[in-house]
Amino acid sequence: MADSKTKRGAADRSKVAGGEGYEVSYFARKHGITKEQAQDLIKQVGNDRDKLNAAAAKLKK
Repeated sequence: MADSKTKRGAADRSKVAGGEGYEVSYFARKHGITKEQAQDLIKQVGNDRDKLNAAAAKLKK
């Protein structure tokens, strides 16, 4: 049976969708790093937004 189109969940704001270019670009712009650096951080740390924010802050210093 097909998924119900009426059952929609809220967006998970605690994660950064590494496969979505616009989210990676936004994250990079927010932290003043390059898109490539943001992608590398996502590969190293995972997609948890809190951990990525902390890693980006360390990278920027």
